[in-house]
Amino acid sequence: MRGLNEKQQSLNAKIVQNTVPPKGLVLVLLVVVFMGLIINVANGRSPDTHNVMAMYVLGDSSVDCGDNTLLYPLTHHNFSLYPCDSSDSSLLPYLLGLKGNNLHMVAAAEKMRLPNILPFYSQNGSIAELQHGLNFGSAEATILKPWSQSHQSLNQQLRQVFEIIQLLQLQLGQNSADHFIKSSVVYLSFSKDDYIDLFLGNSSGVMLNYNSQEFAHILVNQMIHVIRILYNANFKKIICTGILPLGCTPRTVWKWYTTSIVEKDGRGCVKEINDIVLEYNTMLNEQIVKLNSRLSDVQIVFCDVYQGIMEIITKPENYGFEEVRNACCGAGTYGAMIGCLSQEMACDQASSFVWWDLYNPTLAVNSLLADSAWSGRPFSGMCHPITIQELINT
Repeated sequence: MRGLNEKQQSLNAKIVQNTVPPKGLVLVLLVVVFMGLIINVANGRSPDTHNVMAMYVLGDSSVDCGDNTLLYPLTHHNFSLYPCDSSDSSLLPYLLGLKGNNLHMVAAAEKMRLPNILPFYSQNGSIAELQHGLNFGSAEATILKPWSQSHQSLNQQLRQVFEIIQLLQLQLGQNSADHFIKSSVVYLSFSKDDYIDLFLGNSSGVMLNYNSQEFAHILVNQMIHVIRILYNANFKKIICTGILPLGCTPRTVWKWYTTSIVEKDGRGCVKEINDIVLEYNTMLNEQIVKLNSRLSDVQIVFCDVYQGIMEIITKPENYGFEEVRNACCGAGTYGAMIGCLSQEMACDQASSFVWWDLYNPTLAVNSLLADSAWSGRPFSGMCHPITIQELINT
């Protein structure tokens, strides 16, 4: 355990070291940001328009379809060029945060009333765009591969957040920027791709170095460490999601059922994999409960997407689903031997499928999760200790 703690401390030190933003970026964007501020004021946008000023998203493939991942079609590892049912707008944070006319949008999106959140690499540095919020997330981003060249890891995303904070402070002033940050929401969704790539895929021999409990312990410690860093930066409204049931995803079911003898759980899922995911989710939830009790001026909400998706898989007919095992877009057994290489590969009725591709749920599933995260219905208690609606109104 001593060796594990030494590795943990080393990783913590590297994350803190790499969150200091370069001065050059601030100077280069200064004029652009100033012009954006003038335009923003001219358009009459006030920081006090909504209960929540903006939402900043950090995460992996659960929050990004590849739009914010440099050279994604060339560097992706999971053989799925289209990992989302339509676009980023089908993902949970967008369904919670967007305000728009998309007929697929759930009521939760309209109630938070936030403008379109741009990927970090799509924004131009204007104050108006920064105040709308940004998505720093990157498909296949991991915690334990912080220096990857193919995506923005947790470490890199955190550094980008601090670059934006510095720009806000320069343009709004310290007090106004602090108020803005305190009134904004941070959405964190990591570890899914750590398990897919590093643990289950045994990349770099991770399974030889750690057992499942040790692996979960390292990831959870990093998540809590990042939450503390964001808290110290004045973010007081934080949403943190768990990992979905990877043991039920088409790729896992195909891979494990065809290559090894595994225990089924009665739902067609790989029990061993889901038990590993539950170990992580439980540990993360427990640490968030402790953190909430220690920090009186912050609200950290844990959203258990595992619970919601398992409810759908257990009683699909109750929620309008017909297919719980096969991917809507893919080829081969369970649609999981090859991922979604073209939109033309997709099924005709994606709304009746639980899974879009190898590891990702459909818009229909994410819409139910967003409704439940917002109001506690139909999946009661999915987010706790309060709902997202209660979070933005505090």
